[in-house]
Amino acid sequence: MARNPESIRLQEASALETIRFQQQMGPGKKPWRKWGPYLSERQWGTVREDYSQDGNAWDYFTHDQARSRAYHWGEDGLAGISDSNQRLCFSVALWNGKDPILKERLFGLTNSESNHGEDVKEYYFYLDSTPTHSYMKYLYKYPQAAFPYSDLIETSKRRNRGDMEYELLDTGIFNGDRYFDVFVEYAKQSPEDILIQITVTNRGPEPAALHVLPTLWFRNTWTFWADTPKPSVKQVSRQKGYQVISASHDLGERYLYCEGDIPLLFTENETNNERIYGTANASPYVKDGINNYVVNGNQGAVNPEKTGTKSVAHYEVQVGAGKTATIRLRLSDAAPSAIGNPFKDFSEIMQARQHEADEFYESITPARVSKDEALVMRQALAGMLWSKQFFFFDVDKWLTEHGVDPMKPGGRFMRNSEWFHMVNQHVISMPDKWEYPWYAAWDLAFHTVALSTVDVEFAKEQLDLMLQSFFLHPTGQIPAYEWNFSDVNPPVHAWATIFLYRTEQALKGEGDLDFLRRSFAKLTLNFSWWVNRKDRFGKNLFEGGFLGLDNIGVFDRSAPLPTGGSLEQADGTAWVALFCQNMLEIAVELAAYDNFYEDMAQKFAEHFIWIARAMNQVGPEGMWDEEDGFYYDVLRLPDGSASRLKVRSMVGLLPLCATTVIEPWQRERVPRVTELLRERLQRMPELRNSIHATGPGHMGYAERGIAALVSEDRLRRILTRMLDENEFLSPYGIRALSRYHGEHPFVVHVGGQEYRVNYLPAESDTGMFGGNSNWRGPVWMPVNALLIRALLSFYLYYGDNFKIECPTGSGKLMNLFEVAREIASRLTGIFLRDKSGRRPVYGGAEKFQTDPHWKDYILFYEYFHGDNGAGLGASHQTGWTGVVAKLIELFGRLDAHQLLDAGKAGGFARKEPARDKQVA
Repeated sequence: MARNPESIRLQEASALETIRFQQQMGPGKKPWRKWGPYLSERQWGTVREDYSQDGNAWDYFTHDQARSRAYHWGEDGLAGISDSNQRLCFSVALWNGKDPILKERLFGLTNSESNHGEDVKEYYFYLDSTPTHSYMKYLYKYPQAAFPYSDLIETSKRRNRGDMEYELLDTGIFNGDRYFDVFVEYAKQSPEDILIQITVTNRGPEPAALHVLPTLWFRNTWTFWADTPKPSVKQVSRQKGYQVISASHDLGERYLYCEGDIPLLFTENETNNERIYGTANASPYVKDGINNYVVNGNQGAVNPEKTGTKSVAHYEVQVGAGKTATIRLRLSDAAPSAIGNPFKDFSEIMQARQHEADEFYESITPARVSKDEALVMRQALAGMLWSKQFFFFDVDKWLTEHGVDPMKPGGRFMRNSEWFHMVNQHVISMPDKWEYPWYAAWDLAFHTVALSTVDVEFAKEQLDLMLQSFFLHPTGQIPAYEWNFSDVNPPVHAWATIFLYRTEQALKGEGDLDFLRRSFAKLTLNFSWWVNRKDRFGKNLFEGGFLGLDNIGVFDRSAPLPTGGSLEQADGTAWVALFCQNMLEIAVELAAYDNFYEDMAQKFAEHFIWIARAMNQVGPEGMWDEEDGFYYDVLRLPDGSASRLKVRSMVGLLPLCATTVIEPWQRERVPRVTELLRERLQRMPELRNSIHATGPGHMGYAERGIAALVSEDRLRRILTRMLDENEFLSPYGIRALSRYHGEHPFVVHVGGQEYRVNYLPAESDTGMFGGNSNWRGPVWMPVNALLIRALLSFYLYYGDNFKIECPTGSGKLMNLFEVAREIASRLTGIFLRDKSGRRPVYGGAEKFQTDPHWKDYILFYEYFHGDNGAGLGASHQTGWTGVVAKLIELFGRLDAHQLLDAGKAGGFARKEPARDKQVA
């Protein structure tokens, strides 16, 4: 990576800034990551804030209550930042003079209010961020008319699952361009000195007024934790040309400098008990005091003593048509007596950080990437970096507050009561800070792959967290997500671990062996959990329930089956096979430094073979269907009989992903393992016939071996279906369900009830798993990324000796690198302008397609329409959809023949010696 200023800051920054409760910084390190975009976009409606009796988090703490009710476990706000423990927070509030409340946080519908589950109803964009947050930029589009809260709720309630969602644009609120673009930028002069610029542009045809209320407040800790000292914010003596708010806490003094002679308002970040509970307030100054003062004109709602725990600088701007107003602030640890004029060098610093951000992204973007691809890549990575959130959840305290003692036999059962050991108090990468403002284990693994492009240290820290004692269950289970930590996510943690190790190895010339050793030990515990808990009959055939694929099955795979019996899952078994391969590769790497790991390598290699044998057994009860050339889940009934559930879905493609190339140098590191495996396969030829041919007489290109569940024949048969545009191959990637089921739904009848799987390229038509996602036809980025990895692995083994029609029936033969690149091109094409200048991600939304103030702002949705590529589900799930940045970077520098010669290391190298044409 080039030695630009942001790269230097990354080297100075320490991963210890957010991990293990702010450990001592090492020599030469600076806390560049201490301040960042760590506020949630939605704290209300979360499990953490739910103290209801029925576990209905959405109804217990609503958006309407959020302005008046103090949060227990975190804070939210527009375009906000905080320190890494979220003690002191800053965000922007707005009021157009017509809304019934201040716009302090994003609005959206709850799961029961929308026809397709919870959904944010705002337009906001993460436009830029460097990995240390030395520069960040956010855009919020604020209507000038009264926000249509009631219309959105009532119209959405009238729609059914077969209808399109009712979006904010559909209300007409943006007609005539009567809205403000509110840009919020942050630039760090030093780790504790942050410049803030708010730029308001009136896109409408007439002048319009706007109240802009930059807000500084403390998270409420004093109400919920006994003996916690109460911090304060207060006005300090007025300075010429600016106002100052001081914040006093164990952080030390912080000062918010607010340019201009504007009023400062103060209240307390404490619940308005009178409004929420109908009981008296201890003080007249409560959380919604500033709202009540500005919107309702209640003069007594703010503290005339100019002190409290929540404060705003109250700007009122009149912006002409097409004109812009700028507000400048500075949050610093420098006192007024030391800082001088806080705005003297403001513009120069802001411009310098913008320029350094440009330099940084230019340094990591391959030269042959197009301008539009570079824009998508940068915004995807900006979204990844903006999606960090301070996540705080002490489960034992939460259970105690519910009156539940998880250690007491026979006590009341409560959600997550078996996870009472957990204390999560960290900055974590979120899937979507509004729709999913809580981590999900398998999502996080994909986040780290995307983040490795810009900040491998932070990415490693994220994987580390999930394996720490305050996350990992004593049984070895990795927590799934806060709604049910005991649910089961696919075991992709080990894959992400070796991916990050190889990435850092390519960047620095050596990998982080301590990270690898530490991860291996804990992942071994997790592997044991899988074997002991999810292989019901000890036959190396795995269950796991929904495994992140929500409604993909004909039955709810996380619930008791209506037929009775059990489900042997093709995806669950394939995931564990991949887990074995990843652990084998880690063990081989570590064996070069400690021969103890050679025994572990043997253990995982043998376990992979046992799984392959079980999964690939032939006959009517096996997962492989010879007639269809496809893998299916197997339903095993109570009477011992079994049948395949013949749904052509991602479940049957995932066995391709359990594929890992074995380089000659890896075999040389563990010669004893290689010999023992050879002997084992020689004595038990049925095992050898259950895996892809490898070893003596079956070496691939450059004497490479391969560990793969599928043989060459099965590979060809599965790919023939996967690359068929009438089945899985969409113009925008690989569908999660074959289009075949559009005309041929899979239907079973049990107990007089029909269970059906249809091809649904857009939203779900059932309420399974909340109904807010759909795996029955759309394109999902994470599993596509793993299929691309598998194809590249097979290519490293076969080279040009394996070619296949792509698309099926086209007559066009491709090697597997070309197939991988074709799928990646279709995926990235979701976001890029097509020949007509339209971005498929925005479908028929004309505002996004043609308006110059909308069309180049990219949203990274949760999943995509299986036929036209339009974005669906959560609109800011840059999390795993951010992997598109890795695909742009990867295929922007990879050359097929150079990859073939370099081997798997070539997939991680970033050198571009001749930037006009060279690829790694």
